[in-house]
Amino acid sequence: MEVMTGAMSTLLPILGNLLKEEYNLQKNTRGEIKFLKAELESMEAALIKVSEAPLDQPPDKQVKLWARDVRDLSYEIEDNVDKFLACLECQQQKRPHSFMGFIHRSINILTKGKVRHNIGMDIKDIKRRIKEVSERRDRYKVDSVVPKSTSTSTDTLRQLALFKKATEFIGTKEKSLDIVKMLMEGDEVFKKQPKMISIVGFGGLGKTTLANVVYEKLRGDFDCGAFVSVSLNPDMKKLFKSLLYQIDKVNYKNIMDESAWSDTQLISEIRDFLRDKRYFILIDDIWDKSVWNNIRCALIENECGSRVIATTRILDVAKEVGGVYELKPLSTSDSRKLFYQRIFGTEDKCPHIQLAEVTEKILQKCGGVPLAIITLASMLAGKKEHENAYTYWSKVYQSMGSGLGNNPDLMDMRRILYVSYYVLPPNLKTCLLYLSLYPEDYDIKTKELIWKWIGEGFIHEEQGKSLYEVGEDYIAELINKSLVQPMDIDVANKASSVRVHDMVLDLITSLSNEENFLATLGGHQTRSLPSKIRRLSLQASNEKDAKQIPNISSLSHVRSLTVFSKDLSLLSALTGFLVLRALDLSGCTKVVNHHLKDICKLFHLRYLSLKGTSITEIPKEIGNLQLLQVLDIRSTEMEKLPSTFVQLRQLVLVDMGTRVVSTLLLKSMCTLPSLSSLAIGLAKLTEEDLQILGSMPSLSDLSIHILYCGKVGEKRIVIDKGCPFRSLTRFSIKSRGFIDFMFAEGTLQKLQILELYIFGKRTEDQCGDFQLGLENLSSLAFLFCNKIV
Repeated sequence: MEVMTGAMSTLLPILGNLLKEEYNLQKNTRGEIKFLKAELESMEAALIKVSEAPLDQPPDKQVKLWARDVRDLSYEIEDNVDKFLACLECQQQKRPHSFMGFIHRSINILTKGKVRHNIGMDIKDIKRRIKEVSERRDRYKVDSVVPKSTSTSTDTLRQLALFKKATEFIGTKEKSLDIVKMLMEGDEVFKKQPKMISIVGFGGLGKTTLANVVYEKLRGDFDCGAFVSVSLNPDMKKLFKSLLYQIDKVNYKNIMDESAWSDTQLISEIRDFLRDKRYFILIDDIWDKSVWNNIRCALIENECGSRVIATTRILDVAKEVGGVYELKPLSTSDSRKLFYQRIFGTEDKCPHIQLAEVTEKILQKCGGVPLAIITLASMLAGKKEHENAYTYWSKVYQSMGSGLGNNPDLMDMRRILYVSYYVLPPNLKTCLLYLSLYPEDYDIKTKELIWKWIGEGFIHEEQGKSLYEVGEDYIAELINKSLVQPMDIDVANKASSVRVHDMVLDLITSLSNEENFLATLGGHQTRSLPSKIRRLSLQASNEKDAKQIPNISSLSHVRSLTVFSKDLSLLSALTGFLVLRALDLSGCTKVVNHHLKDICKLFHLRYLSLKGTSITEIPKEIGNLQLLQVLDIRSTEMEKLPSTFVQLRQLVLVDMGTRVVSTLLLKSMCTLPSLSSLAIGLAKLTEEDLQILGSMPSLSDLSIHILYCGKVGEKRIVIDKGCPFRSLTRFSIKSRGFIDFMFAEGTLQKLQILELYIFGKRTEDQCGDFQLGLENLSSLAFLFCNKIV
């Protein structure tokens, strides 16, 4: 909802809480808050109405500006509330242990001197501004906007099946044979010579898909190979490291963590390794000739019959690479086959004559671009049985303009993709725009993404489901709509990582800028930063970008900060983020212990990731973060958690990776009533540890890394009704050998997913017979067992 209604969804309940009798507000203050709440509720309804204007009747610019101002006003009101709460928290020596206690103490400050005066002035100014936007609402006739009709729900299973079929682009097989011929055919002298070719075409034609088909087909015939993505603003050092790792994963298994190597050293290392190798390299998405020439320095020309494929949208770059294969749009016939396959599950024909007529018009607008065809078909698939399907399809066709800018290929695509964005429900629109914070070609871990959404307040409860499960549904629906691409699938057949297509990223970045939803420094963002930043993604990849970081103003409005740059000059300004709710410093190696003192003053944090930082301990002030829900401290050198950790009553997820915890710490975690996801290491699995873990009332996802295991022949620990695990649905065990426990009948009655990872080279005598009592797990749906050497 946030992208449409700003902070209304979280602000209105807070104002409602302030009006409760138990808070004993002064009469005039209660009246002012009642006025604010009533006006904001009316404006929220109007914002929703504006966002649901028909495709062929978009609101005019004045209405859009009014909606933007109302959203900004809602943020500012909530910012004032948050600053007020933060001010109170700083004045209190004893911190409350619950959210309601936090609110209750906050109300008392309204009767105190200077702060009461400031809050009164803030409310007075807010009332004035609300009256102004209300007057403009009448003047611009906002309420005359016609809402769209309610859409029908989509059959998730049917959409998933269609998605799998649509990933195989029509005509790819024939085109791949043409490229194989370009690469491999010729006499013996030709076959020994190196050969480089390029696939060129505008975005969405399937260049990467086609190149990957050829790569997978021929890779086994070569000594080594690599598939590297370049993108618009490449990190060359990271690219060369990735190439080196892929061509020899044994000797260069830690190369991605090396920081001392220069570009020149990496190029020299690659050349030396490839000198006598027959290699096959795929370089994807090159945007500049100078970048290609830099990469080419690493690809030594030997007489071993090596091959290179490059993909690009720029013809000059393609010519610089070598033999050019220009990827053409699909023919009308192939476009029709792909469209019908996606919607009806068959390439033959459309079962409805009327829909067949409008289909031809839609396909003409798509211009043979597979991405556009799949995106439109994905959205229309849920409408084909609707009683007004023909009318709806016709409106979709009418909304597909002839372009929005100087580049017709790019802007046509954006307009087409916008249609699929338009039909998303409000919550999914917000979650999709949030993906614009990630760099190009970034594999987004879905687990981390979902917890960020939760921390931001984007996911709302649904009957019978946890917030995380609702988030998984959001991911599945975005995949179904072809707006994100699944990259890895987990044991439960769900996407464990996704990627945003370049054209979709271009669209959501544009929309995010328009709505001032999220700002990016570096990466794919090119515009100047807005005066008020609500969410900030730091992707500074060069010295010029990095120098801008200390100059960022208005940090006090930032609600979310995600950092992809290891060189973070902004660390010294962390205390300026007065209303920060989500902080992701994953991989920022310059984050050390003293920075946590400032982080522990960010009283409104819900999400905190310190994964891969250089911290070694967490201060006792962590207990100040009363609203913290997610704490990720994987891959750090932290030895223990302070006793104040148990004050974090709102914690839902704690991820310590493989870090070994004590039995005493486990006992303290039992006092966290909402803890549902836990990842820890144990020196050795004991019956006491299992009983403690089993007694956690909300624990649904548990991952344990066992450092030392028992020996074959020793008595096994039995997980029985004494370790109830009442809520556990997913259990992952990583062991260095013998699995020294088993499941008794009637235990873990809700467990659906069990993952077993055995590390090291061990014989059956050392590992045991794997008689774990799996037959006693009545709800088990997915079992994964993997031996990792």
